[in-house]
Amino acid sequence: MSGVRFGRVFAVAAAASLALAGCAGGSTSGGGDSSTLKIGFMGDLTGENSGIVIPPRNGAKLAIDEYNKTNPATKLELKEYDSQGKPEQATSLIATAVGQDKITALIGPAFSGESKAIGGQLEQNKIPSVSPSATNAGLSANGWKYWHRVVASDASQGPAIANFLITAKSPKKAYVISDDQEYSVGLADNFEKTLKEKNVPTERDKFAKDASDYSSTVQKVKAANPDIILFGGYYAQGGRLLKQLRDSQVTAVFATGDGSLDAQLVSGAGAAAAEKAVVGCPCNIPDAGSTDEFSTKYKAAYNVDPAIYSSEGYDAATAIINAVKGGATTAEKINEALKTIDFKGVSKQIKFKENGEPSTDAINVYQVTGGVLKNLGVSTEAKLNG
Repeated sequence: MSGVRFGRVFAVAAAASLALAGCAGGSTSGGGDSSTLKIGFMGDLTGENSGIVIPPRNGAKLAIDEYNKTNPATKLELKEYDSQGKPEQATSLIATAVGQDKITALIGPAFSGESKAIGGQLEQNKIPSVSPSATNAGLSANGWKYWHRVVASDASQGPAIANFLITAKSPKKAYVISDDQEYSVGLADNFEKTLKEKNVPTERDKFAKDASDYSSTVQKVKAANPDIILFGGYYAQGGRLLKQLRDSQVTAVFATGDGSLDAQLVSGAGAAAAEKAVVGCPCNIPDAGSTDEFSTKYKAAYNVDPAIYSSEGYDAATAIINAVKGGATTAEKINEALKTIDFKGVSKQIKFKENGEPSTDAINVYQVTGGVLKNLGVSTEAKLNG
């Protein structure tokens, strides 16, 4: 089990806009050749949880830059939309992306709340989307035909993390916590459902996303005296929660999901409080210093090791790139092509089910050890370090 280093990656400048005005579904040159298609990327690029969105943006940009360097007949221009993870901001941005920028496809949205907020607009405008990181289970139940993701949902992630802890710790009591964000509630729902199915007595509480003092929740947890605590949420809230739990001498195993898989979970809680925390993720992050082809290319481009969802961002972009390579140069044709996409990606085999879900749903487990997150392997085989 090698160490995995997750560093905060700072946003690089957005790709320069091309001067050509686009028609619906892509831009055309003066000669009428379909020369450039605009592909959007939407997610939190400057907000409090940008540390888990910049890596997939970088992965997507790397794939598109590589493709454009082959001088293809149809080039791709990446247009970035910084939603800061806010559904209301995403709603405004997608109107611009579709109406003004004429994007042909979208990589993202990165988070579940914004995905739910704009999925209908994408569907109405027949714009295919491939998210590298939105995991809410309900997203695939909307009947959307233009929606896809390359990661397993919380319906896989939640049970995998809960079952891993049940096997590792044989808990007599559990406590589930969330804030009020779409992703957080959904993941917590899946934690709770699995624990109750396995007859583990479980209590639950919720706090507001923008709160900073979680003392009410902490006191409830302390009174319950659980063996394990499962938090559905992002690292910005998770780090604060973990610190406040440990400051109140709550020593139960703390576990959470992919939204907290970032070094800032450790810095937010403090290294001592974060030690031994468990994080599950439907992502498989290359070890720091890895010399595989993707890691080498990523490090050369951004001078940092791949982090959470870097490889999934690359694969999401590659799915769209492969559709274009196959001759699809309109939004609807790209969407049709995505139905038959089947290739060995960096993160996994990339193939979509009819409802847009990925065909592979493995969950990896990470644990804070010595102040850094280490990959313990897939949840069905991983062993806790203490």
